[in-house]
Amino acid sequence: MASIKKFEDLEIWQLAREQAKQLHQMTRSNHFAQDFPLRDQLNRSSGSAMDNIAEGFGRGGNREFLHFLCIARGSNSEVRSQILRAIDRNYIDHKRCTDYLQLNQKLGVKITNLISHLKRTGHKGPKFN
Repeated sequence: MASIKKFEDLEIWQLAREQAKQLHQMTRSNHFAQDFPLRDQLNRSSGSAMDNIAEGFGRGGNREFLHFLCIARGSNSEVRSQILRAIDRNYIDHKRCTDYLQLNQKLGVKITNLISHLKRTGHKGPKFN
């Protein structure tokens, strides 16, 4: 963690950004474009995962970072649920849904791994140095 100086260096933030970008592109399709509530909620929740990682990191303390990582993990789970809803509505073809779900699951695992790491470490964060 010591070599990470800004949130943009975090692999989980990069994955969350990629997920948000891919899902935004997906929601611009003809099917999704008409389903305003699902489209907007999917974009908000994918952005929330990304933004909570950034905000937690920016707070400078591991305790606060853990709190925001848990929120990001919850937002990522919400994204997964919304992707499944889009699949049920036939907005996503089988190949694309597999790609979206794999990226979502990879992000969730990496967030959980970082949470576990931060809980094990005694480091309180850069604001306490």
